[in-house]
Amino acid sequence: MTQVISAREAAALVHDGNTLAHSGFVGFGLPDYLLEALQERYEHTSSPKNLTLIKIIGDSDKKGHGSDRLAAEGLVRTLISSHAGLEPDFSRSIQENKCLAYMLPLGVLLKLFRAQAAHQPGVWTETGLHTFVDPRLEGGKANDRTRHEGPDLVRLTHVDGKEYLFFPALPIHICFLRGTYADEEGNISIEKEALQCDQLELAAATHNSGGIVVVQVEDIVARGTLDPRLVKLHHFMVDYVVKAPPGHHCQSLATDAFRPELTGEIKKPLAAFSPMPLSIRKICAMRAAQELSPGSLINLGIGMPQGVASAAAEMGIGNLMFSTESGVLGGIPLTGLDMGAAVNPEAIYKTADILDLYDGGCLDLAVLGLAEMDCAGNVNVSRFNGRVVGPGGFIDISQNTRHIIFLGTFTAGGLQVSCSDGALHIVQEGTYKKFKKQVEQITFSAEYALAHHQTVQVITERAVFVLTDKGLMLTELAPGIELEKDILQQMDFQPLIAPSLKRMDTSLFI
Repeated sequence: MTQVISAREAAALVHDGNTLAHSGFVGFGLPDYLLEALQERYEHTSSPKNLTLIKIIGDSDKKGHGSDRLAAEGLVRTLISSHAGLEPDFSRSIQENKCLAYMLPLGVLLKLFRAQAAHQPGVWTETGLHTFVDPRLEGGKANDRTRHEGPDLVRLTHVDGKEYLFFPALPIHICFLRGTYADEEGNISIEKEALQCDQLELAAATHNSGGIVVVQVEDIVARGTLDPRLVKLHHFMVDYVVKAPPGHHCQSLATDAFRPELTGEIKKPLAAFSPMPLSIRKICAMRAAQELSPGSLINLGIGMPQGVASAAAEMGIGNLMFSTESGVLGGIPLTGLDMGAAVNPEAIYKTADILDLYDGGCLDLAVLGLAEMDCAGNVNVSRFNGRVVGPGGFIDISQNTRHIIFLGTFTAGGLQVSCSDGALHIVQEGTYKKFKKQVEQITFSAEYALAHHQTVQVITERAVFVLTDKGLMLTELAPGIELEKDILQQMDFQPLIAPSLKRMDTSLFI
């Protein structure tokens, strides 16, 4: 029988050494009120200690909310996630070896929940092969302490002579989830949530582990009043419900109130969106948009790739379907702390379901961020100068999509440009070179991509490259850019240069 309890009582259910998991995608679906109660309990009692915390992705605002509430030394001994870039305290703890930490692909984590729910031994997958997740490289271990003390969460296996990674299933003692409403029986709807995150997968994994399922809700309604089509967690797998007071159940970490245009209940006029001003971001997005084909299903990654949807709309490219790994299909993807949601979505799948479709090759194109690339064509977006960010869904997407565009500035750190007469001019060069002899960590494997016949392009504000079996080849140069000074001198390696080097479209710079 589901019971209604306080957040303080929910926090008291967590014991030393437990594995605690919580729902959420950035700020959507995040039970922050419950995490706050656990934070306060630890501050006052120094208990519980030595938890293993599992979360699928980054879910803080860099201001102490979300999972960063649990970053106090001693509270969490082991972090298992796909991303920690939004949690500066946890990121610092990882870098300083104050906790064990594993960074695994987003889709793998969701499959592990399903495997635990079904009492299966674990997950066999190609996702992660030849990246830092591969045990021949780092095994997903995010710091020196984990490499020396931490158990292996992945191992290399072979089936019929083919390589796979095997991830053993992970039992969960207690999970904190978030829904919209609970009825008096404990049935949970998520009708006002902008995303269907990992609530069902976590509840099933925890319940079938013999663990405790706690759900934070906005309100409790009368028995039998919830539309059964909107109930995503039946009361048989819900142990406790906590009603959050007003102000403690925000839509996301950036949005206080329910926004019906994020759930598709209303449509926001596209005319309300202003075209992007001419900038490096727009140049890159417009050039990437030139690669879009009508009828395509496209994933847009974090950061600069999110501008491609606006660029496509401005260019009048129709019949496109944008998708994010959060589960949203259609609409205009949002950015920042509202990332994962979209205005005017056409469908909202569960995160686990969309990742399954990605793994099966449903995407026609993925536009992903470019942080570092080496002479072999490997890409790093997951660790920089020892600071752990994690891959999120990057590995799941990049290893299972036929055509990939890596999108970003050519250099970083203070880069300034200007445009005139259809040409690009470097006003101030970035201090950090992105094209390096060797990346710090392999998040995208060029070896894997070439073996699987993927098409790989790299688009920056001043140059376009393609990945070939002989290395990275420069194919386009922006008008106004000098090959030696602006390209070759800003790279730590010599790329191949196409015999018929083209100029990028001058309309991009007007």
